[in-house]
Amino acid sequence: MNQLISSNVIQNYSKQLKIHWFWPTLNTAICYKSMSGKTKAWIKAFRLRTLPLAFSCIGMGSFLAAAAGAFRWEVFGLCVLTTLFLQILSNLANDYGDSVSGVDGEHRSGPSRTVQDGLITRQEMKKSLYLFSVLSFVSGIALLVVALGSNWQIIAAFVLIGLAAIYAAIKYTSGKNPYGYVGLGDLSVFIFFGLVGVSGAFFLYTLSFNPSILLPASTCGLFAVAVLNLNNIRDIKSDEIAGKRSIPVRLGRERAIYYHWFLLITGFLLSVVYVYLNYKSPIQFAILLILPLLFVNGKAVLTKKEAMALDPYLKQMAISTLLFVIIFGLSNTLI
Repeated sequence: MNQLISSNVIQNYSKQLKIHWFWPTLNTAICYKSMSGKTKAWIKAFRLRTLPLAFSCIGMGSFLAAAAGAFRWEVFGLCVLTTLFLQILSNLANDYGDSVSGVDGEHRSGPSRTVQDGLITRQEMKKSLYLFSVLSFVSGIALLVVALGSNWQIIAAFVLIGLAAIYAAIKYTSGKNPYGYVGLGDLSVFIFFGLVGVSGAFFLYTLSFNPSILLPASTCGLFAVAVLNLNNIRDIKSDEIAGKRSIPVRLGRERAIYYHWFLLITGFLLSVVYVYLNYKSPIQFAILLILPLLFVNGKAVLTKKEAMALDPYLKQMAISTLLFVIIFGLSNTLI
């Protein structure tokens, strides 16, 4: 009750000061503060800052479909919901798997995880994996039925892809032989956040495949790998101690930095090639606006030596990827 009274008082006061536009943000902060410790722990485990990157691939596929005159809001909504569930599933599996394997130990460089900190028990986290696996599957089936109707053969093919995505999300750091610990995470991210995510979303709208969309799809995939690579550079010392053989651990920090610049430059150039092949208007080169953000990210990886100094640039790269998709999509749709 006290929280409610305080909330109402602040809302009225903000109106008097003519800053009522700030109220939604302030109200969210107040609500978060009043949440229980367990609720905050689950929000932390969901790692909502990873969502911009997850939404980038379906955003790209949706923009490409809109440019082809095939956009559908109901398909877009279910794409967003399914992607949300899959990304949260992946984050929870990462939290659980790193705790079980010992990667989230005293030497961890990045932010602590909820299971590691004792905020959520392993049993609770395991149950959440089952829950979000079911939610992802059910939402995915609904998406396929709405998008594809009674085309059961194609639905069956997409179900297999969806199950593969769920399996990949869980097995990244969980199970007896997590592939993320042997340096295969980059390949998985490129496939699911790039090629499969973009071309799959495009197909659900258009019921067709255009080979040229693999260029912007690869851009999304490479930018997503850049986020993972930055994460692994940040954690290179703790991963090496824990026996996690990520790409930066295998290459060493200096070569991992070169690899990072390769991901940024190649990803951007592939979309430039797409624009060249599908050129209609100078506005399509608005994607050049993203270059300063990519440069800032690459420079940070080159100059920031402390692990926690790199951490903010994971979010920066994820948001930059989403901004790139929006700029690319609008400039190719509104021509």
